[in-house]
Amino acid sequence: MGAFLGLLLGLGLLLIWRSGPRAPVRTAAGASWSARRRDVLKQAGIDGVGPNQLLATQALCAAIAFVLVFAITRTVTVAACFGVFALFGPALIVRSMRRRRQTALRELWPEAIDNLASAVRAGLSLPEGLAALAVRGPAELRPPFARFGAAYRATGRFADCLDALKDDLADPVGDRVCETMRVAREVGGSDLGTVLRTLSELLRADARTRSELETRQGWVINAARLAVAAPWAVLLLLGTQSSTLRAYDSPGGTLLLAIGAAVCVAAYRIMLLIGRLPEDERVLR
Repeated sequence: MGAFLGLLLGLGLLLIWRSGPRAPVRTAAGASWSARRRDVLKQAGIDGVGPNQLLATQALCAAIAFVLVFAITRTVTVAACFGVFALFGPALIVRSMRRRRQTALRELWPEAIDNLASAVRAGLSLPEGLAALAVRGPAELRPPFARFGAAYRATGRFADCLDALKDDLADPVGDRVCETMRVAREVGGSDLGTVLRTLSELLRADARTRSELETRQGWVINAARLAVAAPWAVLLLLGTQSSTLRAYDSPGGTLLLAIGAAVCVAAYRIMLLIGRLPEDERVLR
């Protein structure tokens, strides 16, 4: 009996091992980094710039900041700190542009979905309703839908054009709208207008709630940014004095700068994590 139970246990472990992982296979680290950067650039509304161009811009800004600060302070460690800060500057600017654009789109998507629901209710086909947003939709969303209309007229492939539209929009709400259109096209049904109107109402309620929360926490975030930037502005001013140059050239001064930079970055990241609002992710890409 013991041998039989041991055989069953071994067989079960073998089957578990042979079944393989259940988690989805992820792409390589470099490819995922490039895809994330490309999505951020699209969501920021920056066309014609890829991840490599952004990385080159970051390196150029770091080099310029290092040279300028070194010319002012004649201290390598201080210049290196500001060079590292400048390295992340373009990426932070792009993310800020992305947040502003997402906030603007959050206000525009309900109007676009209402126009799409009206087109469906008027009897237009799904491709015609999506293409009509290039004329009747919000101005910020018109170019992607215009490219969708041109692509559909040229190829007639609705599924492929929807995939291109999702990549062009690079927006979670856009993904949901495109997948709703795909399901309605393949399955059919008379509830599409109701689904679109419900989605529009939910997006309006979410936009109102987010606007109130962002207004209340805006002054806290600005105060935290000022608190992080103030010590480094003072350091840059003190670095012009000859008495401070020798102190920061020493190993102790370098260690002090490294600890101060680490504390500032950690405190700023913790502040962002505490005050961060949940964001929609592109789960239907």
